Amino acid sequence: MGRLNGKTAVITGAGRGIGAVLARHMAKEGANVVVTDVLDTADTVARIKQAGGAAIGVSVNVTSDDDLSAMVEATEKQFGSLNILVNNASIFAALQPKPFLQIDNDEFDKVMTVNVRGVHQATKAVVPAMLRAGGGKIVNIASGTFYYGPPGLSHYTASKGAVIALTRGHGRELGEKNIQVNAIAPGLTESESIRGHAGFDPARGPTVQSRSIKREMYPEDLLGSLMYLITADSDFVTGQTLNVDGGKVNL
Repeated sequence: MGRLNGKTAVITGAGRGIGAVLARHMAKEGANVVVTDVLDTADTVARIKQAGGAAIGVSVNVTSDDDLSAMVEATEKQFGSLNILVNNASIFAALQPKPFLQIDNDEFDKVMTVNVRGVHQATKAVVPAMLRAGGGKIVNIASGTFYYGPPGLSHYTASKGAVIALTRGHGRELGEKNIQVNAIAPGLTESESIRGHAGFDPARGPTVQSRSIKREMYPEDLLGSLMYLITADSDFVTGQTLNVDGGKVNL
C-alpha cells in the first residue's frame, strides 16, 4: 500500500475492462489517477473515490492531439504534475475475429490508427509534463498475440507488434531524460470487455491448455507487473516487453 504516494498517473482506455482494474489499483497504491476514455469514465472514477482514492475523468480520443493536450492540462491543473502514463486504449473487444482475407482496409486502418498511432500521440503529449516533473514512467499495453500470431486477428496482432516496436524506440530516445518506457504483453484476458464475446470462444479452451499455469487470465494478473514498471524498482529498465500469459509463450 502507498507505493505511488505523491505520483499522478494517467491511463487511457480506463472506462472499463483491463484499464479500469489498473486505474483502481494505482489509486489504491496512493496515486492520483486521471481516468481517460472515449467511453464514460464516471464508474471508474466513482469506484476510486468510494475507496478513498483521488481521481478525475477526462474524455479523450487518443488519436486527437487536442484531446490529449486538454488531458495534460487538466492533469497538471488538478494534481500539479504528471509522472506515469499507461497506454492501454486500443480496439480489441469490438473486433470479430476473421481471416485476413476478409479484413477490409477501413477496419485495418482504424485498428492501426487507434492501437499504434494513439500510443505515439499520447506519449508525445505527456513527455513535456514528465520533463517538468523530473522524469516519468510509461507503460504500453501490448499483446502476447505478437509472439504466436493467432488466426483471425492479423491486424490486431500487427498493431501490438508495432506497440512493442514503439516501446523500444521511445525507450531509447527518452532514456537520457529519466523517462523509462516499457510494455506488458498480456495473454487472452477475461476482462468485462470480452466476457461473453462469442467470437473468442474457439480460443478460450486451447489458450488455457497451452499455458503452463492452466487457468483463465484476469486483469488482476497484470497488477504485479504494472507496479514493477511504474515504481523505482524498474529505474534501470527501459525498452523492454514483459510477457504475462501464464507461460503460453516462452521467450
